[in-house]
Amino acid sequence: MGRAEERRARQKGARRAKRAAKSGGIRRFFTWKWVLGYVLGFCALLVGAFFVLYLWVDVPPANAAAKAEANIYKYSDGTIMARTGDVNRESVPLSKIPKKVQHTFVAAENKDFYGDSGVSFTGTARGLINTALGRGKQGGSTITQQYVKNYYLSQEQTVSRKLKELVISLKVDQQKSKDYILAGYINTSYYGRGAYGVQAAARAYYNKDVEDLSVEQGAYLASVLQAPSQYDWAAAGPKGKKLVKARWNYVLDNMVQKHWLPESEREGMKFPVPKEPSPIPGLDGQTGYFVEEAKRELFKAGVNENEFGAGGWTVTLNIDRKKQKALEKAVRTELTDKLDPKKRTVDKHAQVGAVSVDPKSGGIVAMYGGAGATKHYISNATRSDYQPASTFKPLILASALENGSATQDGTPITASTVYDGTSRRPVKGSITGFAPPNEDNVSYGPISVQKAMNNSVNSAFAQMAVDVGLDKVKNTAIDLGMNKAAGGFDVRPAMSLGVMGASPKEMAGVYATLDNHGKKVTPAIVKSAEKGDERPQLPDPTNGQAISRGAADSVTSVLTGVVDDGTGQAVRQQGQAVAGKTGTSDDNKSAWFSGYTPDLVTSVGMFGEGDKKQVSLKGTAGGGRVNGGGFPAEIWAAYTKTALSGQKASKFDLDTDMGAAVKPPAPPSSSETTESPSSSPSSSPSNSGSPSSSPSSSPSDSGSPSATSSGSPSAPGSPSAPDPSTSSSGGPPGHQGRNKPQP
Repeated sequence: MGRAEERRARQKGARRAKRAAKSGGIRRFFTWKWVLGYVLGFCALLVGAFFVLYLWVDVPPANAAAKAEANIYKYSDGTIMARTGDVNRESVPLSKIPKKVQHTFVAAENKDFYGDSGVSFTGTARGLINTALGRGKQGGSTITQQYVKNYYLSQEQTVSRKLKELVISLKVDQQKSKDYILAGYINTSYYGRGAYGVQAAARAYYNKDVEDLSVEQGAYLASVLQAPSQYDWAAAGPKGKKLVKARWNYVLDNMVQKHWLPESEREGMKFPVPKEPSPIPGLDGQTGYFVEEAKRELFKAGVNENEFGAGGWTVTLNIDRKKQKALEKAVRTELTDKLDPKKRTVDKHAQVGAVSVDPKSGGIVAMYGGAGATKHYISNATRSDYQPASTFKPLILASALENGSATQDGTPITASTVYDGTSRRPVKGSITGFAPPNEDNVSYGPISVQKAMNNSVNSAFAQMAVDVGLDKVKNTAIDLGMNKAAGGFDVRPAMSLGVMGASPKEMAGVYATLDNHGKKVTPAIVKSAEKGDERPQLPDPTNGQAISRGAADSVTSVLTGVVDDGTGQAVRQQGQAVAGKTGTSDDNKSAWFSGYTPDLVTSVGMFGEGDKKQVSLKGTAGGGRVNGGGFPAEIWAAYTKTALSGQKASKFDLDTDMGAAVKPPAPPSSSETTESPSSSPSSSPSNSGSPSSSPSSSPSDSGSPSATSSGSPSAPGSPSAPDPSTSSSGGPPGHQGRNKPQP
């Protein structure tokens, strides 16, 4: 070999060594052949693991959900209140269910059901990933998988349960016919209203047997399975009704797509509104109301409806047996014993709802929903279709104080600020015209905020709401606990009269927040719930500051004047500090008293319920008009006296320098008393009435002898005008009987 050839051989060897070095290390394991081998090996491993799992997991017997237990409800002291567990379920063979109704369920949940393998691998994989990541419930299951979950397994969201569901679903699909699986799914599912299975659901929603269901009705029942509580037409809000209608249309459109329903027949279909719910047997009296409210809270907290329906839960309520008996007795002695529906038609229309709350814990200690859950299905304690009327006025003042608001001429709004109390006085500063009349069209002329609250002067608070800003008033009301979605809660001057919808439970929460120095109180009936080791996390009923303590305590101070010297005198109790407000809606369709002591808050509402419409309460029990200072206040007083019996009289601990609970300032000098009320929003006294034409012989705004304040004894107000409420025309402190109760 020559030198040239030897040199070329060395160079060639060097190049080979270099290439070998480059392809060495970790890179040599990632050639396309190796990668393909890895993928095939991993797939083989998965197949092997699944094969082992398939052999290991057997189809189990029916689970507890298919053999439901009782749920136990207890009073706050641990005494058993009720047991529920007689599950409303009646299985029917598939032959009894019309074919098109069968198809509604398939179209709703799994339109490829008849041709699939019983599982959705993509849906299951997605569910496994989301469960592992803690993202909660996920859709995507087939009808077979849902049947397996309902009948053989539990509702728990774990990876192991989902893997079992996958295997068992494959086996069931191989061992059973599609008709068998569909029948099992339809008969084991929960439809709401305590109904398990399509037969019970047909009765609960349409009062007919399943074989008589129309396609439209079947499509609704198939739709309601997705969210039984939210989609129950009788209980659904605007959003729930919109969603269930969309789901209903989705079901029918899928039927057309699958050629199970002619398009011409589909076009003429209208949504079949279900009937009103029927009472639940065995839950008569107030117990039925308690149970329904407890379930509503638990479901909202995340407890699964199907799992709860399977039973085995122990639910302890905040209901105090002594206070509950006292509330029921107060309603009976102060109203229902006086009603004679056979003699007076109006007496059969009178409904009462009441909620009593511990302001420190937020627990509902007593609740009255009506004649009984088996007689009057709707709970008057939680219904929000009646106006709270003048019980809304304190929220306007709370908003004024919280926002540091002023009148049209720049005067800060306090308890002593002077307003024009002329009846039908047009509000100033509003784009929307509004001139509300006062009760009996009485004109008060210049009047302090304290006196306006005492006598519930509409014209003064309509102007105050505009001065504060209607949006601000609404925001404060929502912060205090009113439902922002309540019917009629429009931002307009009329809202000052409480024309939106509200429930006794809502108003009890609002007033409890005031009593709790502005710390938010959301009334809760459930104290605790458990099933085995499972204890759901319930929200804290007292959480966060809704408004400042100063604003809340100032409103409380003003509301003591309503009780001592105004429309709420019927609730006065010797030595006991009480604050509250009456309310009467237009044409006496509702009447309210919402009030509180330092230890107990109670809202009592009285409603005129006619045949599918609200009616007037005038003439109830043989009397005339029904005002908040009448039956509602009398029920409140009788209940509170018994509920607090044995306890020492308490006083409010208030951090404020204004209102009736604060000692009055020193009498003004003679020169001050001759000044004109130039700080009033009205530049001149009312032309339609003067202070002397109003019930000005009412008691003065001196503080309640039973209420104390930690604030200064001074009472700020208009710097250039005296408070008309402290004029010489007022009666002495403690004077009674000179004020006519008004809303």
